[in-house]
Amino acid sequence: MADELVSGLLKETDLRVVLVTTSELVRKARELHRSATASASLMAQGLTAGALLASLQKSDSRVNLQLECDGPLRGLFVDADTAGVLRGYAKNPLVTHVGSEGEYHWRPALGNKGFLSVLRDLGGGEYYRSAVELESFDLAGDLERYFTISDQLPTRVYLTVLPTQANGTEEPLGLVAGMLLQPLPNGDQDAFRALGDRLTRDFEPAVRAHAGQGATSLLKTLVSQPDLEVMSRYPVSFTCSCSKDRVKRALLSMGRAELEDILAKEGQAEADCHFCTTHYVVTGEEIREILAGMAQASS
Repeated sequence: MADELVSGLLKETDLRVVLVTTSELVRKARELHRSATASASLMAQGLTAGALLASLQKSDSRVNLQLECDGPLRGLFVDADTAGVLRGYAKNPLVTHVGSEGEYHWRPALGNKGFLSVLRDLGGGEYYRSAVELESFDLAGDLERYFTISDQLPTRVYLTVLPTQANGTEEPLGLVAGMLLQPLPNGDQDAFRALGDRLTRDFEPAVRAHAGQGATSLLKTLVSQPDLEVMSRYPVSFTCSCSKDRVKRALLSMGRAELEDILAKEGQAEADCHFCTTHYVVTGEEIREILAGMAQASS
């Protein structure tokens, strides 16, 4: 099944639920960055969390999720929009080592100190950033803490990355999914706690058993109450917006003197996209065309 995000409302208790499946897009990210196991799994969680955060935004806006840490991973960055378009990268894609299962599982990759920050597009050119120190060193747990401190909103976040077997070969990013549960302003707090505790128990087994049937089916399996109303659903994908034209515009912003210096010393300009790893080359002839355009504009 294609990756998809579906959001719903439990009308009797005023609880918001969002579920996303991301198996295909996180495998694409791993392939682009040639990520080792630990980096790929943490990036998978970051991209999944980014999709959940973006679903809470107003239409036609973006959200950035950033994790910084003193461990070998060093950090990761995710950019997501309300149309389901995601991209991201880990600062070090080559981390392999994790700890045993439990609270120290990700500490070999994340280290001992760090922070999680979210930049939200409020529209009209306004942005809001807030951050929390890493405490759980588990992305779902630290996101829950972020919502409590930054938004003063109790939230449950579930992220899972499950391996699968096919033809005797293990796929570490076999089934990847995330879920978010929040009470609306008049939401039933007792119902929120009860459902949150049940999802803690049932989320991973349900993903393992039903993720192949699609996000909507999985959500209805996890939240089987008759008052669940599906509010929206849309596909999610790993897609980068970089282009050679953007690279040229960046060069144009550098100014004549710096461009002439690049042309004299390097003969061309090169750039790599952090998100999709595409390598761009702007030839000397193209730089001269940019310089000619600058001269014409100033005359």
